[in-house]
Amino acid sequence: MNILIWLVIGGVIGWLASLVMRTSAQQGILLNIVVGIVGALLGGWLISPLVGAGTINQGDLSLPSIGVSFLGAVILLAIVNLFRRGRVR
Repeated sequence: MNILIWLVIGGVIGWLASLVMRTSAQQGILLNIVVGIVGALLGGWLISPLVGAGTINQGDLSLPSIGVSFLGAVILLAIVNLFRRGRVR
């Protein structure tokens, strides 16, 4: 059951990050899930030590962990946009 919740929350986080970065039309549901989960990994590596909150990948399902995962997904999409278009939107 945890993996199902992980996929759903990761998909929602990826979708919200794609709306913020204006890449929503380029992504499907599978890519939104991947962006949410990989973004949570990136957020856990970069942001989590700074704020002391976990991520959704660590089994912590709280508001700070969702925020860290969301920020990681936004950073991931910014990096992808930088390499893809040469600029961040």
